Amino acid sequence: MQRSSPGIFKSLLATLFATVVLLSASQSFAEQVLRVSAIPDESPTELQRKFKPLGEYLEKKLGMKVEFTPVTDYAASVEGLVNNKLDMVWFGGFTFIQAKVRSNNQVIPLVQREEDEKFKSVFITTRSDITSLQDLKGKTFSFGSESSTSGHLMPRSYLLAANINPENDMKRIAFSGAHDATVAAVAGGKVDAGALNISVWEKLLSQGKVDPAVVHVFYTTPGYYDYNWTVRADMDPALREKLTNAFLALDAKNPQDKEILDLQRTARFIPTKAENYNAIETAARSAGLLK
Repeated sequence: MQRSSPGIFKSLLATLFATVVLLSASQSFAEQVLRVSAIPDESPTELQRKFKPLGEYLEKKLGMKVEFTPVTDYAASVEGLVNNKLDMVWFGGFTFIQAKVRSNNQVIPLVQREEDEKFKSVFITTRSDITSLQDLKGKTFSFGSESSTSGHLMPRSYLLAANINPENDMKRIAFSGAHDATVAAVAGGKVDAGALNISVWEKLLSQGKVDPAVVHVFYTTPGYYDYNWTVRADMDPALREKLTNAFLALDAKNPQDKEILDLQRTARFIPTKAENYNAIETAARSAGLLK
């Protein structure tokens, strides 16, 4: 019986080892997951509904699983990205700045909706005697979440610019936690007035979930930069480029793309950069909200 030479045996072992490594690498790649979340400025079911078609689209474009995980509050979305538990998050301008500061500039905003270049907040009420910001003195008022750009930071900034200090000049202030909750608080008479982002307000109007004869807008802010999709700076540059290109490729003329864009309440996504949010950071520091 002829014995195998040591050289052949070593060669077989090397081939076997290489095969195992390749199989493991392939399995690892196949199991790659892009972990995505968003600030909870609307109900978890609404956020899931909005993201589902977008997630399926990104899976096809990236060739990897895309998993949406809702978070309990705004702070959790920031900590999730900074602590490597999430890969991409839909931030408001203020939460992006919080993540930027917490991570020591180790986050990168990829894209924003076209509307986010000049986003706005609206102040709403059911009362006929509130027609301007000055009329809020002595009244009860609701912001959204404390970390919300359009539901707290920017409305507060414009109140301060009008020489109205919410804590000193209003009878009572509350934080509803979300834009739709602010509308419910105002409509239900829990507060005299409130502030929320214009996009959610217009959505609720179009869906008939708010009666404009009962609840009306009495002040709309000037425009400011707001929402964006942000990733960590340590994300593979090739994946970051694929993600960016996938968002930019969405075309409203394509029916499937239009469904995605409509749910995101935009006609298209455009590139963005960290410098666009410098005014948000300045406003946050001026209002004493950036820790």
